[in-house]
Amino acid sequence: MSLSIIDGAAPSPLRSSTSRVRAAASDHILRRAVAVQSAVAVRVARARSDERGQATAEYALVLLGAAAVALMLIAWAGRTDKIGKLLDGVLDSILSRLT
Repeated sequence: MSLSIIDGAAPSPLRSSTSRVRAAASDHILRRAVAVQSAVAVRVARARSDERGQATAEYALVLLGAAAVALMLIAWAGRTDKIGKLLDGVLDSILSRLT
């Protein structure tokens, strides 16, 4: 309500239409801002609760860890003769029990 209406004077038609245009523009901008904010909030909530692909990522990390351990074991075994001696001992033990 403008002061001119309270004072009893007729409101200026130009001022009234300008105020209405500003109010309409402000209302439109506010509605768009709320819509964008709501859409962003929904997407963020979905992204936080969506766990699709998490098991696949964990599986891939476990495979990478196992591959790294295997590569280190292969590198160590290539520099030493321990694996050959271990296998020889196991086979000798098995053969001695069989005969």
